[in-house]
Amino acid sequence: MAAKFKALITDGLADRGVEILIRDGVISVDKKPGLKEEELLQIIGDYDALIVRSQTKVNAKVIAAAKKLKVVGRAGVGVDNVDTESATSRGIIVMNTPGGNTIATAELTFTMMMALTRKIPQAHASMVAGKWDRKSFEGTELYGKTLGIIGMGRIGSEVARRAIAFGMRVVAFDPFLSLSRAKQMQVELIDKVNDLLPHADYITVHTPLTAETKNLLNSQTLKLCKTGVRLVNCARGGLINETDLYEALQNGQVAGAALDVYEKEPPAEDLPLRKLPNVVLTPHLGASTAEAQESVGIEVAEQIFDYLTTGTVRNAVNAPSVDAKTLAILGPHLNLADKLAKILAQLAPKRVDSLQITFWGKVYDEDIRPIARTIVKSFLESAGDNDVNQVNALSLAEHLGIKIETMKNSEDVNYTEMVKISVKSAEREISVCGTLFAHEPRLVSVNGKNVEVTPEGILFFMENTDRPGVVGWLGTIMGKHKVNIANMSLSRIKQGGHALTVLNLDSEPTAEALAEIRQDKDILNVQVVKV
Repeated sequence: MAAKFKALITDGLADRGVEILIRDGVISVDKKPGLKEEELLQIIGDYDALIVRSQTKVNAKVIAAAKKLKVVGRAGVGVDNVDTESATSRGIIVMNTPGGNTIATAELTFTMMMALTRKIPQAHASMVAGKWDRKSFEGTELYGKTLGIIGMGRIGSEVARRAIAFGMRVVAFDPFLSLSRAKQMQVELIDKVNDLLPHADYITVHTPLTAETKNLLNSQTLKLCKTGVRLVNCARGGLINETDLYEALQNGQVAGAALDVYEKEPPAEDLPLRKLPNVVLTPHLGASTAEAQESVGIEVAEQIFDYLTTGTVRNAVNAPSVDAKTLAILGPHLNLADKLAKILAQLAPKRVDSLQITFWGKVYDEDIRPIARTIVKSFLESAGDNDVNQVNALSLAEHLGIKIETMKNSEDVNYTEMVKISVKSAEREISVCGTLFAHEPRLVSVNGKNVEVTPEGILFFMENTDRPGVVGWLGTIMGKHKVNIANMSLSRIKQGGHALTVLNLDSEPTAEALAEIRQDKDILNVQVVKV
């Protein structure tokens, strides 16, 4: 019997993964590693599935040429090399394998830190050169030192466990790790990255590369570190500015650095860091263990096999794990859930203990798990973990110590269907409510104050003491700073109490505009949210 589906593997896959794909004869497999883009474009139209690692770039051109493609599987964490937006527009599922290389990368991070502190590579090179030079390679001990971890996801947490076993003090920055979970892990949480830097003898970064994290460690932030700090980056190139790092290594601000990832890969042959004696460099080996390679290979093969043969979706980064019929019904509600969660994540305190989701309406009598997963996923994305998806969102929340509660409410409300999301921290509770108007999402309540806002683009939230003239005053300031107000919603619970203003803006207010608004004594809080 001829195979029903064809899968193309372009970056290599563990043999066990290939065996899983072809086990029932339903899927045939072609292995063509090292294809150039032109070659891939010529053949991709014949395949139902594409399996890649980090080398193959699945860009918009490839997606457009993939007439039969149903699924792209990335054997690894992240999908940086896949144009997820183009795939989504074509109805192509994009999957990855979060967690498959967690241990491998955590172990490499710790290995790099130990090699750096004991100058192992330099001592080895000296021995190979026929020398016996003990004095040049005096190191330092990890015991009793402070390790600063920026990003306490799966990998950062595993690094923390190993550091604690070595007798290190661990301080960490992660905006969503709860205090209770940090206490369980014996980790000291610090609220701001800049406040963490002066405490650490060693710093390791474990965040994705985003606009907010690019050049996270640069000439300015490195000056906040202890003189003689040591840095490790096995996460993403670009988190540490390489030019600034080179200068800091030369002037002694940084005693040593160990890098597995680079701003450009492969890095240039004349990369200045190559010439420094206090640097350890490896060629992106984070997932390069036999166990990790086999793990991600088996995982992605099983996911693609299940999707092609049964329609089951697992670890998809661009679709909820539901069948097409259910998705058609829930689609608008998933969109509403996504937008509400993104708004709440930006309004909420950075560290929360619980997230509660409440549903009203008959439509939610069906399976609400995809909606709940979408809410948790969109909320956690703002923590900077771009590996979260609808499948792993709940387990990631549990790992961070965030309690998730989901319930249905039959009490009468002003809308046929409504969703409320609230988060609690040690200090306060924040909530948002939303519904659909003709299948379009609307924000209808913020902290119990009724509003009517289209959750799209740039939103401006202002809490103030209710008094005459505030609206006109606010409009004047916005106009002075060339910010156009597209829509306005006002709310208060009682006259003279706290009032809420929500604006849809055509452009983001400048820092000067926001500072001018905040100067007024009656302004209690101002936040800009992007949806």
